[in-house]
Amino acid sequence: MAQQFSFTLLLLLSIRIASAQTLSPEVRKFVKIDAPLIALTHVRVIDGTGAAAREDQTLILSEGKIQSISRQATTPPGAEVIDLHDHSVLPGLVGMHDHMFYPAGEGIFHEMAISFPRLYLAGGVTTIRTTGSIEPYTDLALKGEIDRGVIAGPHMHVTGPYLEGPGSWAPQMTELTTAQQAIDTVNFWVDRGVDNFKAYNFISRQVLGAAIQAAHKRGVKVTGHLCSVGFREAAALGIDDLEHGLVVDTEFFPGKKPDQCPDLVETTSALIKMQVSDAPIQQTIGELVAHHVALTSTLPVFELFVANRAPLEERVLGVMSEEARNQFLENRVRLALPGRDPKTHQMAERAWARAFQMDMEFERDFVKAGGLLLAGLDPTGIGGVIPGFGDQREVELLVEEGFTPLEAIHIATSNGAEYLGEAAKIGTLAAGRAADLVVVKGDPSKDINDIEKVETVFKDGVGYDSARLIESVRGLVGIR
Repeated sequence: MAQQFSFTLLLLLSIRIASAQTLSPEVRKFVKIDAPLIALTHVRVIDGTGAAAREDQTLILSEGKIQSISRQATTPPGAEVIDLHDHSVLPGLVGMHDHMFYPAGEGIFHEMAISFPRLYLAGGVTTIRTTGSIEPYTDLALKGEIDRGVIAGPHMHVTGPYLEGPGSWAPQMTELTTAQQAIDTVNFWVDRGVDNFKAYNFISRQVLGAAIQAAHKRGVKVTGHLCSVGFREAAALGIDDLEHGLVVDTEFFPGKKPDQCPDLVETTSALIKMQVSDAPIQQTIGELVAHHVALTSTLPVFELFVANRAPLEERVLGVMSEEARNQFLENRVRLALPGRDPKTHQMAERAWARAFQMDMEFERDFVKAGGLLLAGLDPTGIGGVIPGFGDQREVELLVEEGFTPLEAIHIATSNGAEYLGEAAKIGTLAAGRAADLVVVKGDPSKDINDIEKVETVFKDGVGYDSARLIESVRGLVGIR
């Protein structure tokens, strides 16, 4: 017995030493709980499968994994016990449109290599897909530093540079004109470690098709925020995912020409004259589902374009630099003020509000038809969508859209894991899964707004202090 006890003690000490060597002093500043054996007791479990919450559970964590979840669990000797009465635990969010850059104006974006990784993790996002990179070398370096425990942040799936065509409004994007350029770009960046690509507004069908084929040969996926190519055209070409939903699909514009991106105002004006129940839109949904094309919901970025709709939160304003905050507030006011022609402005305001509601309805119908809906935030737009906070807002908006809180959490966790091919590891809570989970005060299975009350975020079994991470980047968004 003494020999067995000594062996167990030696094992626990070795795990502890390994953990201490893994994380840098910079990361350890944000660590709240780190022990070889952890027992989360008397906690409500929302497992991410969509099943009902289970009350008064005990989770045993060790070696970066969930060892057990049980109502009658016996706390192992030597475990650090965390009493979580009145708290819930859910899987770490899987952010599927979570850039590392932020808008600086005039089509320029700045990499937020310090603030964004910490904010994602603080908000309960333990895995992200960057879904378009402005600085892919930087994103790859960040991923490496996070994996090595040098800096704090979520697990990263790095997307290559945008696959864009001629006419881009963003000068930081390379414009591809031939199929061979697309093939060369895909192969170059897969060799350097990216595992996803994103096609953008002005790409042609020929170039997009070549990129998709090249990516699939290398075992990676392609998504798209498209304009020159319609959703059904992209599905036929074999695209894996489409970003943003109905509001960016130009195929319903009567004046649409092949491989040309029409004016956004014109396409939106045409779209809002339709109903989501109309046959052409339902046909698009059917073809996406038939081709197994996923759809990424990014409601927070579009909510901000509907005047006076999005809440103005101190927690969001507090992490912005003074310049970023002032610019966002100016943009917000500008959207709410009449322009030179009040009638034109009112039409534009109604158009955005109508398009936003149609986008929600489109996503609901897509899921009803059997489609795989993913969740992200897209920290671009007018500058008010902030990592972590925006991911939580996306889940809240999914509930407003018509999903139950449990369904919305399933979309934001399990579905993303499924798309990334990591469903056996993350996205749901079960024995053997990675100990990537979020502890929140309250019960988001009943009140989804409780998802904002994050206290501790476990990643690989280490518990990070959400408040400390947020405080460390106060005033930095927009700077670094």
